[in-house]
Amino acid sequence: MKLSEFDFQLPEELIANYPTENRDESRLMVLHRDTGKIEHKMFKDVLDYFDEGDVMVRNNTKVFPARMYGNKEKTGAKIEVFLLRELNRESLLWDVLVDPARKIRIGNKLYFGDDESLVAEVIDNTTSRGRTLRFLFDGSYDEFKAKITELGETPLPKYITRQVEPEDEERFQTIYAEVEGAVAAPTAGLHFSRQLLKRLELKGVEFAEITLHIGLGTFRQVEVEDLTKHKMDSEQTIISEKTVEIVNRAKLNKKKVCAIGTTSMRAIETSVSTDGLLKPFDGWTNKFIFPPYDFSIADCMITNFHTPLSTLLMMISAFAGHDLMMEAYKEAIKEKYRFYSYGDAMLIL
Repeated sequence: MKLSEFDFQLPEELIANYPTENRDESRLMVLHRDTGKIEHKMFKDVLDYFDEGDVMVRNNTKVFPARMYGNKEKTGAKIEVFLLRELNRESLLWDVLVDPARKIRIGNKLYFGDDESLVAEVIDNTTSRGRTLRFLFDGSYDEFKAKITELGETPLPKYITRQVEPEDEERFQTIYAEVEGAVAAPTAGLHFSRQLLKRLELKGVEFAEITLHIGLGTFRQVEVEDLTKHKMDSEQTIISEKTVEIVNRAKLNKKKVCAIGTTSMRAIETSVSTDGLLKPFDGWTNKFIFPPYDFSIADCMITNFHTPLSTLLMMISAFAGHDLMMEAYKEAIKEKYRFYSYGDAMLIL
C-alpha cells in the first residue's frame, strides 16, 4: 500500500484539546471486523465485550516531564529542549531535540531555571534537529532527576495549542503508569479509570503488562510513498515471563487477548515464537506494522483516533482492514468523535 491511501480530511474542531471530565466517559466506537457493524457506546461499556479469562495487554510506561525551556549563553535566546532519552547516566548525557535548531552549535551552553541552576553543554549534532547534551550538575543522580522533574513540563503534543495546565500532569498519564521513560502517553490507556479496572477484574478479566517507552519515532512523519522504505526509530521494550504466561494461557484457552493501544500491539508482535505464542523480550524494537500483515497474538484492540498519514493509522488499517477502517473514520467524523491523544476511543473486535 502507498502513503497516499492513508490520507483523509479532518476538521480542526475535532482535535481534542482537553480530556473528558471523567476518564471512562469518553465515547467508544465498537468496530466488528466479521460483520462490518459499527456501534456507538461510552468507554465504560467496554466491560460488556469481555468475559472471565480474557486478557488485556497494557503498556505501563510512565511519561516524564520531557519539555524544558532554557536560555542560550551570551544571547539569552529562549531555546526549547525536548529530552528524548538518557544515553549515559554517569556522564548525564541525553539525546534531545532543540528548537529553534539553527541557533544551537556544538560547545554552546544552555541555562535552565530562573536561577540558572542547571547548565547543559551541547557536545554533538546527531541529526538536523537532534543534539546530544551533557548536563553539568554537581549533586547525586537522584537530585539531578528531581531538578529535571521540577524544571520540565508535561510534553503535550504540539497540536494541543493551549498552555500546559496542572491537571495535565495527571491526565496525560495512565493510572497504571509505573516505569518512567516515555515522552508521550500510551493514549488508549488514558480511558481506564480505577473503577472500570476494578469492574473488569471482578468480571475475571486479567491484565498483562508490557513496557514500551514511547519516543518521538512513533509520531515521526512518513516521508516516502513506498511504505516498505520507512524506518521506525527504536524504542525500548520489556515483556516479562509473567506477561508471557498470562497471554499464552489465554490464547491456548481460546480467550480474547486485547492489546490496549498501538504500543502494546507493537511490543507483543515484536516477540513471537515460531508456533505463534508470545516470548519474553528485553531490548529495542523498531517494528513497523502496515498492511498487509498477519497478527499473531492479539485478536482485538483498543485504540484512539489517529492522524492522517501516521504509522499508527497504518497499523489500525492492517488490523481492521483498510476499507472498514476508512469507513469507520468517515463515520467518526460524521458523528463528531474527538481525535488524538485526549480524544475518544475505538474497540476493534
